[in-house]
Amino acid sequence: MPAPISAAVITEATGAHLGAYFSALADTDEVSGVALCDPGGTNVEAARKALGEKLTAVYEDVDRMLMAAKPDLALISVEAVNGPPLIDKALEAGCHVFAEKPACLSAEAFAPLAAKAEANDLHLMLALANRVNPAVLKAKQLIADGVLGDFFGAEIHLVADQTRLKSQSYHDSWYADKKRAGGGHLIWLGLHWLDLAMHLTGRDITAVTGFTGNVGGQPITVEDSAALALQFEGGRFGTMTSGYYTDKGYHSHLRLWGSNGWIEYKEHLGGENNPPLSWYSTNPACKTDGVADYQRTNEPKGYTPYVRECARAAAGLRPAPISPADGLRILNTVFTAYRAADDGKVIEVKTPA
Repeated sequence: MPAPISAAVITEATGAHLGAYFSALADTDEVSGVALCDPGGTNVEAARKALGEKLTAVYEDVDRMLMAAKPDLALISVEAVNGPPLIDKALEAGCHVFAEKPACLSAEAFAPLAAKAEANDLHLMLALANRVNPAVLKAKQLIADGVLGDFFGAEIHLVADQTRLKSQSYHDSWYADKKRAGGGHLIWLGLHWLDLAMHLTGRDITAVTGFTGNVGGQPITVEDSAALALQFEGGRFGTMTSGYYTDKGYHSHLRLWGSNGWIEYKEHLGGENNPPLSWYSTNPACKTDGVADYQRTNEPKGYTPYVRECARAAAGLRPAPISPADGLRILNTVFTAYRAADDGKVIEVKTPA
């Protein structure tokens, strides 16, 4: 078994999900030590508390950290506007990269990073943790086994709480500022299940149109709501609702239909009483007696198993849970959706040069 790898966290005062990332690295046996680059030192205490002796050094300057610590994996969690140059520095230093999404303000800014990673046999992995949830892995296997047959269409809902948008701290945060975040609900949350729709079906989204807006009326410059019409490869179609609507929790589902049946992945309010995955199939090889449900909990899920899978990929133990090309694909799809909404047109999703 290869030796454990060294990791680094590159962040700033406003880095997202740092508590989850510090805990995930602490719980990942494949990581032997973690260096921290945190200009201003806002997150040092939290890192020390979570990582303990695994925190090997703290730096203010990213160039000095990369030269001195020589990490194998750089976990980068910064505002989207600040992401590309830091990702580029890590790739130049020969690091595999785990990047908090969206990591950029345009697909054109991410495309050369994806190309550089691929040219140098490095992983560039966006933080799309749902890909390794047990119910998603089960859905992927069921589809491979023929439960759906020929894919026909998709319905995607990812609905979260409007409550978070009402505080002054949110109004002042980078998540609420399009110039710092690139967008709102669609690029922060909606992209997770938009990615799953392509990941599970194996089909890219080739064209998109729709609407984005601020239905809640909060003083923010990003959308809190999006409604999209999607065309997948092969002339298949789908719809998406992406918005901050509820007072708490999530009310979301991804439904896929095909020539042999259907499959549904879901997170609802009161989700503990609802199986995370259901399906129906007439395929003789995997025919169900009525509707079948996933009989396990959807655990472990979240950032710890995803960070662990990314660390294992960096150590050469597993394939990466997401490729640079897949990261570019989902970002390009979302940014194309924003252009389509702004222009009131159907726009083809084209990979940036």
